[in-house]
Amino acid sequence: MAAAPNSAQKSEEEWRAILSPEQFRILRQKGTEPRGTGEYDKFSDDGIYNCAGCGTPLYKSTTKFNSGCGWPAFFEGLPGAINRSPDPDGRRIEITCAACGGHLGHVFKGEGFQTPTDERHCVNSVSVKFVPMETSATL
Repeated sequence: MAAAPNSAQKSEEEWRAILSPEQFRILRQKGTEPRGTGEYDKFSDDGIYNCAGCGTPLYKSTTKFNSGCGWPAFFEGLPGAINRSPDPDGRRIEITCAACGGHLGHVFKGEGFQTPTDERHCVNSVSVKFVPMETSATL
């Protein structure tokens, strides 16, 4: 997926200027928001979830499901929108925005959820911004 307009790589100072301190901590420093506190954990409106850093579309609301984990869960991202890489300890797979490299969370497989992919993308709410269906109808 192509990068969103004006989503070129930025310096740490540029990211600090455009992101809130919590967004910076999570998106750029690979932090995690506390379980059950995120705005989109129990959110179910129709639309698209974009990267909070660069605006790139990442997930359709039709791929979101209630996993009970305390963070928004999706069973797949939009094609080419998300990169995966093993954490340094090898225990988890980190997911990042393919356009800007912002940390989204982690992906887990084989947990037994009845989803088409048998995956759970466990995403920090602060890493994404929801766009309602009426404004994202072209996707």
